[in-house]
Amino acid sequence: MRTRAAGFTFIEMVATLAIIAILTSICLPLSEISSQRRKEDELRVALRQIREALDAYRRAGDEGHVKREAGESGYPRTLRSLVDGVEDPQNPKGGRIYFLRRVPRDPMQPDATLAAEATWGKRSYASPPNAPKEGKDVFDVYSLSEGRGLNGVAYREW
Repeated sequence: MRTRAAGFTFIEMVATLAIIAILTSICLPLSEISSQRRKEDELRVALRQIREALDAYRRAGDEGHVKREAGESGYPRTLRSLVDGVEDPQNPKGGRIYFLRRVPRDPMQPDATLAAEATWGKRSYASPPNAPKEGKDVFDVYSLSEGRGLNGVAYREW
């Protein structure tokens, strides 16, 4: 009676490798989509934070807490001023009002050496929505990425 040697046959090894290859080819695209979805969620949150801070700055100006010159839109001149804060002329102690702890980075920007403020496109109050341009103030921000989201909409249009 012959006994079989312990171990795997060549056919068993090839079949196992084929199964692993198929599973890997299925998992890689799913992990890429998951990574893109995570970045898109970060982009949504960052846009919401900055836009809410811009609106809060405008409201504070309307209420007299931010000094404005005649003819100004009421929006900040730079994103940095949302973090640095502005003096409140209504506060007798001379306090400052802050609108953001930090400017979030655009998660779609691959250049990590850029300052967070430089990762965003800025639209002034005077520029049209279909052709945003920088100007005297920051009315809105948008991603500078040329990519498209999983929903098919360009990141610049979010």
